[in-house]
Amino acid sequence: MADYQTTSIMKVVEVKSKQDRKEFLNFPKELYKKDPYWVCQLDSGLEAVFDPAKNLTFRHGEAIRWILKDGTGHAIGRIAAFIDKVRSAANNQPTGGIGFFEVVENKEAAFLLFNTALEWHTSRGMEAIDGPINFGENANNWGLLVDGFMQQGFGMPYHKKYYRSFFEKYGFQNYFEQFSYHKDVRGADKKIVQFPERIMKIAEWLSRRPGYSFQHYEFRNKRKYVKDIVEIYNSAWSVFKEDFTPLDPAFLEESLEKAKLVIDEKLIWFAYFNDKPIAFFVLFPDLNQILKHFKGKMHFWNLIRFVYFKATHEMKRMRAVVGGVHPSYQNSGVESAIFLQLYKVFGTKPWFKELELSWVGDFNPKMIAIYEALGAKKAKTHITYRYMINTKLPFRRYKDEMADKQEIK
Repeated sequence: MADYQTTSIMKVVEVKSKQDRKEFLNFPKELYKKDPYWVCQLDSGLEAVFDPAKNLTFRHGEAIRWILKDGTGHAIGRIAAFIDKVRSAANNQPTGGIGFFEVVENKEAAFLLFNTALEWHTSRGMEAIDGPINFGENANNWGLLVDGFMQQGFGMPYHKKYYRSFFEKYGFQNYFEQFSYHKDVRGADKKIVQFPERIMKIAEWLSRRPGYSFQHYEFRNKRKYVKDIVEIYNSAWSVFKEDFTPLDPAFLEESLEKAKLVIDEKLIWFAYFNDKPIAFFVLFPDLNQILKHFKGKMHFWNLIRFVYFKATHEMKRMRAVVGGVHPSYQNSGVESAIFLQLYKVFGTKPWFKELELSWVGDFNPKMIAIYEALGAKKAKTHITYRYMINTKLPFRRYKDEMADKQEIK
């Protein structure tokens, strides 16, 4: 579809009917059908993002989506716009978002989609737009892929290379960059790859210290572990970013329940000191390695295939989704101690070959340093862009905003 030429006047259509929803879902399947790296998101999962009964973000937000059609009535693009009032209020100005952007290689078509979202946000008093982002948690569907065009881990978006030009020519600016690090768990000889000796020594030393203990996640005690994650996450990010959005326990519990079929309890670990939760790290097996076979559908036959693929260990990669360390225990070595627990687990699960650590922002040098100390290599880069609707306000990169707040403190 390179250099697509529109045949007539283009038309933006709001997604309302069942047919509209079908076209919104199916357009990327046509756009990427010859791309071996693209994995189709489950139709049900994407639809859930826009269902108030399934997405808790609707309790404090709103969303809309559109399809772009050419003069013959064929879909040539799509986009969604949304406002999360909690996230908006955490910014220096009212800020909305766009996401699920896909378009043929035509600047006029792309700009028409951006214009449509811009008008919607402007009418609601927004002064900036972030994108492409998710209407929900930032572990999924967040950022524009600009480097590392390979099969993405589940939740990490994949895009056409020409999208970057469309965003930047329209006026979107680089708000922050998101890096994904990869590390081999096993070598060509199928033996487990050792973590760096320094990391292992620190981990073993701290693990033997009085008061420290480690536990992996258990569904039977889900509420306890949800409470522990929320306590650690909120304490860590309240220091890291003054105006961060606190993690909602109900949202987290819902997310874990949705992922129940794929979660491996022994890939989620917690560290405690005198029974107080101080750190956690969450790994998920990479569901995309199964979903690539399904073309977005989870009907009865594919459910049977899912069980088969899971049982035969089709998922050979893990993705680190989220982690956190209580501020009082950062730089203590507890991160290394958790990786030691995971290292022991890897030894009992020989089908896992690769670990993806994603994503970490360019504003988080401490976590980048930890990943690099583990021997992981940067493999992919996504960018979260910001468009300033109110041009009287200065554009500030995220890490500069953080530095400003630290100086004020």
